[in-house]
Amino acid sequence: MGNQKKKPLSKYVRFTTMAIQMGLTIYLGSILGDWLDQKFETQNQLYFKIVTLFAVFIAMYSVIKQVLNITKNDKE
Repeated sequence: MGNQKKKPLSKYVRFTTMAIQMGLTIYLGSILGDWLDQKFETQNQLYFKIVTLFAVFIAMYSVIKQVLNITKNDKE
């Protein structure tokens, strides 16, 4: 019985950390893109847009991979 109570809590912690990881990845990508725009003096925020979009894709890939691992472990 004690394990059943800990298992759902563990899932909530995993999903919370995934959300924090996703937000942090996108945030750091936007900071990197802004820095690149300032360094190369672009007028249209090209690097900001590209790096932030790339960070979104990386974050989504990471979340999907982690969710698939969680569901795989639940089936076993």
